[in-house]
Amino acid sequence: MDARVPFTAHGLAARLLPAMPPLPLAPQRGDYDLNPAMRPTSPRPLAAAAVLIPIVARAEPTILFTTRSQQLSRHAGQVSFPGGRHDPEDTSLTATALRELEEEVGIAPSFVTVLGYLEPYETVTHFAVLPVVGLLSDGFTVTADASEVACVFEVPLAYLLDKASLEEQRFEINGLSRRVYAFHYGPHRIWGATAAMLVNLREQLA
Repeated sequence: MDARVPFTAHGLAARLLPAMPPLPLAPQRGDYDLNPAMRPTSPRPLAAAAVLIPIVARAEPTILFTTRSQQLSRHAGQVSFPGGRHDPEDTSLTATALRELEEEVGIAPSFVTVLGYLEPYETVTHFAVLPVVGLLSDGFTVTADASEVACVFEVPLAYLLDKASLEEQRFEINGLSRRVYAFHYGPHRIWGATAAMLVNLREQLA
């Protein structure tokens, strides 16, 4: 699906995984895709998590992102999708993603139509993340939790699908040089796992 072709929820859903993978997740994609030499030599336990990739149903569709609060101990100031660790009280990873959406930005699950799933993603921080792709109906109101979210913004889907928008960069983390995907939109830098999940979404829409 080219960025110039009108977006349809049905067309996107047909390109996604229709069923939620069972727990425990077995990621085939992850932070090591661009850094294979850093891949652990033996299996390691991964905590289950989920994020929602919220595609806002506007005349020109957008994707909603959050910038994490500087007060957070992990990934402070980074751009991310709403999401987090799977809690025992969550009935599914989809429920995890929808709960986190409401907790972080105040958008009720009733505004979301789940379209499908991307492949689970392994992070260097020992999480197995399920990206849940959802269509976010217009008319919602954002009420961000200031303890977790510094700001909420949207990026046109067409911009993220444009091949010219994607970059590969080298970034030093804990003294190690890593290759990462990145997008820049205005003052926002979308990189790391969030950008890699967008690359996966682009592949499904190609």
